Amino acid sequence: MRQIAATLVIALAIAFGGAPARAAGTGTVAWRDFSDAVFEEAKRENRFVVLYLKAVWCHWCHVMEGTTYKDADVLDIMAKHYIPVRVDQDSRPDLSLRYEDWGWPATIIFGPDGTEIAKLRGYRAPGQFLAILKDVVADPSPVNYGEQPAETEASATTRLPDARKAELEAFFRRGFDAENGGWGELHKFVDAQAMELALALAKRGDGDAERMARLTLTQSFKLIDPAWGGVYQYSDKADWKSPHYEKIMSIQASHLMLYSLAHAQWAAQEHREAAGRVYRYLVDFLTAPEGAFYTSQDADSVPGDHGSEFFALDDAGRRQRPMPRIDTNIYARENGWAIAAMAAYFDATGEGEALERAVKAARWIATNRALPNEPKRGGGFAHGPADRGGPFLGDTLAMGQAFLALYRSTSDLEWLERAAAAAAFIVERFADPMTGGFFTSAPETHSGVLGKPAKSRDENVAAVRFLNLLNRYSGDERWRQAAERGFGYLASPAVIDALDFLPGVLLAERELQREPVHITVVGGHGDRTARGLYAAALSYPSSYKRAEWWDPAKGKLPNHDVEYPDLGEPAAFACSNRICSLPVFDPKDLPAAVDRLYR
Repeated sequence: MRQIAATLVIALAIAFGGAPARAAGTGTVAWRDFSDAVFEEAKRENRFVVLYLKAVWCHWCHVMEGTTYKDADVLDIMAKHYIPVRVDQDSRPDLSLRYEDWGWPATIIFGPDGTEIAKLRGYRAPGQFLAILKDVVADPSPVNYGEQPAETEASATTRLPDARKAELEAFFRRGFDAENGGWGELHKFVDAQAMELALALAKRGDGDAERMARLTLTQSFKLIDPAWGGVYQYSDKADWKSPHYEKIMSIQASHLMLYSLAHAQWAAQEHREAAGRVYRYLVDFLTAPEGAFYTSQDADSVPGDHGSEFFALDDAGRRQRPMPRIDTNIYARENGWAIAAMAAYFDATGEGEALERAVKAARWIATNRALPNEPKRGGGFAHGPADRGGPFLGDTLAMGQAFLALYRSTSDLEWLERAAAAAAFIVERFADPMTGGFFTSAPETHSGVLGKPAKSRDENVAAVRFLNLLNRYSGDERWRQAAERGFGYLASPAVIDALDFLPGVLLAERELQREPVHITVVGGHGDRTARGLYAAALSYPSSYKRAEWWDPAKGKLPNHDVEYPDLGEPAAFACSNRICSLPVFDPKDLPAAVDRLYR
């Protein structure tokens, strides 16, 4: 009966026409934009929808477009039975995060009523793709990909269940590749959350975690482009020597931050040099003229289309290959990542240019990506100039993190105020009242076949960590309460029963249960010694840190929970659990004083 019904659907589709799947006489697909109108048309004309999610930087996307989507038989069946939709996944975080486990490229096939029938991961050759398209037409029954744990109501917990936490911690250690570094056996990349956890544990004397972190960072140097700097996304072999050549902002930002933290922690020149090579790449190739940051660099050099005068050189200085093209879209989310990473690089190295560039980019985004009708210092951010499907959590979250990082690096209250405005927008527009978690896009703007917006585990980890740290800086209990509700979602079966490798959830719990490393410098903002003390506070190695500079002449700190004495000369204090160190007057003595307190 299913096949009879499918045949009737096909006959109706052919009889009544509809938009062609390829442009007449061109031998190419006539791609459509993702919209509710496409699915209304599909339902009206009994056609299937192929959603092709690609990335500008993706090699296999280029291959699929150059082979599969130019195949005559594929074009014929799509013209008869399908509406083709193509989306640059970087431009639509809602779609990207929903289907990221299937790409890139990712291919989602929908029925005429909008039901998901099949989800295809990666490149599909013409013959294989043609067979799938035929199978869907013959039998449009949805593929069963297994049941996901149901979401539950928010729980007021800041702790993982003891047994499950022990399992997650054990898997974190057991999943490490002791021979090659990194987590996992084949594809090698630096998992930023796992590395942050390893660095935090190593700082507290965990020798195994230190070995994990050091080996992984050393191996990751093989992913640094020897010609232009910057970091390739991953290696498809365990020895880290078979990179995929795309360079995307999330990878550049996470490596810059991690190399900077490692340099601060161990003072190793190799980590400083690695951070410098990523930093110079961002400056030289991913910085727009106005100071904001571009999105990514392609994996492939396209003859006549690289858009750059730069070439890789051999040992004799001869040109070898043109630099692959840069995706010059400017997204708020990617800029937030870059700004926070540059602030971390400044903190660890004192490189003033990095801070200047971070501030310049933040001001450009605040001017050009702030949503209309938002307060002067606030609120939410659009993804790009069009913001289709937005607003998205990731943009405001990344910018909130960037603002908080700039407050730490500059002690300028403007940035703390901007961070608080971003937090208010996040809690108001993206919080799920049932689960406590945060949606990827605002529910009121979400409609059509996708139903309610999805939740990204990584974005929820980032939101909980941001809101908790903002509470520590500001003293505003709204942010702590929102962080705790968000962690209730992270601790629910929908998250912790889905995977065994959840270093980000372990990080979020660890931070909720502890005060951050808290260092306050007391002294005038124009005082040279106070500047030196603050530089030492910023370079203390911790990604969970509250560094503040109190100038008594300017009034109290936003969260003045410790009464510091004014000793008549600049001094620094480290505090934890209502206990503070003796005053430190020499910057070189500060790390030891902080270590003693936290031990």
